[in-house]
Amino acid sequence: MSKKATPQTSSWVSKTVKYLWIAFLAGIFGFILFVWMISINFLGLFGSLPDFKALENPDSQIASELYSSDGLLLGRYIRENRSPVNYDELSPNLVNALIATEDVRFESHSGIDMQAMMRVFVKSILLGQNAGGGSTLSQQTAKNLFKTRTDASNGLLSSIPGLRMLIIKTKEWIVATQLEKAYTKNEILTLYLNTSDYGSNAFGIKTAAETFFNKKPAELATQESAVLVGLFKAPSYYSPVYNPDNSLRRRNTVLAQMMRNNYLTREEFDSLSALPIELNYSVANQNKGLATYFREIVKADLIKWTKENLKSDGTAYDLYGDGLKIYATIDSRMQRYAEESVAEHMKGLQAAFYKEMGNRDPWIDESFRVIPNFIENAARRTEAYRLLKVRYGDDTDSINIKLNEKKKMKVFSWEKGEVDTLMSSMDSLRYYKKFLQTGFMSMDPHTGQIKAWVGGLDHKYFKFDHVKRGKRQPGSTFKPFVYAAAIENGYSPCYSVIDQPVEVYIPGQPAWRPSNANSKFSYEKMTIRHAMAESVNSITAYMMKKLSPKIVAETARRLGITSDLQEVPSLALGVNDVSVFEMVGAFGTFVNKGEHTTPFYIDRIEDKNGNVIQQFTAKKRPAMSEEHAYLMTYMLRGGFEERGGTSQGVNWDLRQGMELGGKTGTTQNASDGWYMGISKDLVSGVWVGGDDRAIHFRSWTSGQGGRTARPIWQNYMMKVYGDESLGYTKGPFPRPERPLSIEIDCDTYERESQRYSDFDYDATKNDF
Repeated sequence: MSKKATPQTSSWVSKTVKYLWIAFLAGIFGFILFVWMISINFLGLFGSLPDFKALENPDSQIASELYSSDGLLLGRYIRENRSPVNYDELSPNLVNALIATEDVRFESHSGIDMQAMMRVFVKSILLGQNAGGGSTLSQQTAKNLFKTRTDASNGLLSSIPGLRMLIIKTKEWIVATQLEKAYTKNEILTLYLNTSDYGSNAFGIKTAAETFFNKKPAELATQESAVLVGLFKAPSYYSPVYNPDNSLRRRNTVLAQMMRNNYLTREEFDSLSALPIELNYSVANQNKGLATYFREIVKADLIKWTKENLKSDGTAYDLYGDGLKIYATIDSRMQRYAEESVAEHMKGLQAAFYKEMGNRDPWIDESFRVIPNFIENAARRTEAYRLLKVRYGDDTDSINIKLNEKKKMKVFSWEKGEVDTLMSSMDSLRYYKKFLQTGFMSMDPHTGQIKAWVGGLDHKYFKFDHVKRGKRQPGSTFKPFVYAAAIENGYSPCYSVIDQPVEVYIPGQPAWRPSNANSKFSYEKMTIRHAMAESVNSITAYMMKKLSPKIVAETARRLGITSDLQEVPSLALGVNDVSVFEMVGAFGTFVNKGEHTTPFYIDRIEDKNGNVIQQFTAKKRPAMSEEHAYLMTYMLRGGFEERGGTSQGVNWDLRQGMELGGKTGTTQNASDGWYMGISKDLVSGVWVGGDDRAIHFRSWTSGQGGRTARPIWQNYMMKVYGDESLGYTKGPFPRPERPLSIEIDCDTYERESQRYSDFDYDATKNDF
């Protein structure tokens, strides 16, 4: 009897199963080998992965931040506008919206969501449907932190299209699992929000919340959180600013996900999805906010600082990426008062300037004639002209056509703010040249800390800083240095001189014969305190004649003037250019009992973790005796206390109960108006004038410092002393404990001496 044959189908099935198992196991082993080779970047085929140290200390670009002394964020120095927050600074609405939309199983997986991966595999690869992304928040954080998709992370095999994405995904799986080991879930979620791009130059949730809603992340409402979470899919396409309809749809999709995952009820969803998107949109830049000019000055110093200081590992600091925290000496309240005072006064002053100007151009020569080709010559100094010159060479016709070509632009105005208009480059130049400019600085003379800094009218349209970078003739505000030299050489504030013509003779030079501001001489005897209070040129010139330019220049330098000073008689009337910055520092010496403190504006620099890298301290040096410094504050008080003093017009509410000192300054053609003001707490300086010296009031009276500059100081001081939270109180200048060796009671002084007779001199002999 024959044996039954084994069915062939059974043999075929067993072989198939066997081969499938072999293929499956080989696939598993191959994938493990593939992952291992990627993890070590085998033969450089796959590109590098971050090491474990990098995972624990991820290096993301963090903007450095500048804070005021009272803790207000003044601005950021950015490559990517990013400032990190901690988990406890996040709104629960934001966390719920993120998890519901991006990774609903975030709390349960370990960096890889196998369920989501299978969904993507089946629907996208096998069925060809759109199944959404399978990346977890951990994987997306890995992508944000370590730039796994950039060319720098690529290996030799990354050029193969299909294989490239598999390598990238595998890297993100590896890094995601490592992140899960190194961080808590809350930390990963916070890292993701801090490192994501939200569009509008907003990187990180703190900047995004500020940019779109002017809120902190903890203050975000549910619907606002949904708008920001919706941006992760495509920041530009779903931008609430540029594509509001798309953004609204995406926001409601996020809200629907929150409802589906039980973060919202149906009623809450219906209510919130019906709301419009309400933005408070403002993209941070260097032209917005407080202290715009100051921030640019600080930036230049910080860039220099980063080049001169190294981290502990020997690498240089990166101002735009290391998340430094810079604490300035500026007080945000005082800065706001300074900016308000500038705007309030300059708006009215500009209107007065326009009224006087009428239909005439304001650029005039010494004979008040309009300077021909002024704008054409100014145009040749602009960047626009330089670029056109590069493009067209000597083809002046083409250059002129382009310069006079009309185009849409926004321009600054006091009356209407920013104005949309149609202008050519020449029109624009002509328009802006007619604006009067200003510089203002206020300092604590005892510490050297600068409290307020206004470098101009509007940083967006006028970039030049008039506090430190601008230098102009100080006019009569330089006279206190002449009288300081006199005080140091034994002259009393009661020393009397006759107001009459003075001639100063120097070998090989023509005689110097200054006139008074009103071109008249009273021929009356007056004290030098009274003379400085009324700003009488002849008596200042006489004191220069008695002292010599060399002594006056040396005194000014010792007190804090750093600009070049020519040792000539006209130095007495302020003919050498100086800055507001150095003038305020020099006047501070009088208030600070003769000790010069160099003005400074950075208190300290911290790293992103709050560790102090450098603490800055005031640079101090003795410059004059305490007695002489006090006598100079007494001299400067004369402007308020002497008959005809140039500070008599200051508001009585400010003067009441307080000793103040001040000095006006006006150059000969009124192109520069100054005011330097002091109290026991503050020293402040103001300059007002045209960017070009040829631009000024035709009337010297209208352009004098008492009208152009002093009101800014007055308004600022009234605001500061009216704010009790600042801690400034009215009172006198502290008097030295020792009795004064120089008599300031003029009746007593007159009885003891008749020194004004020293005014007799030989007009023919050389003085120096």
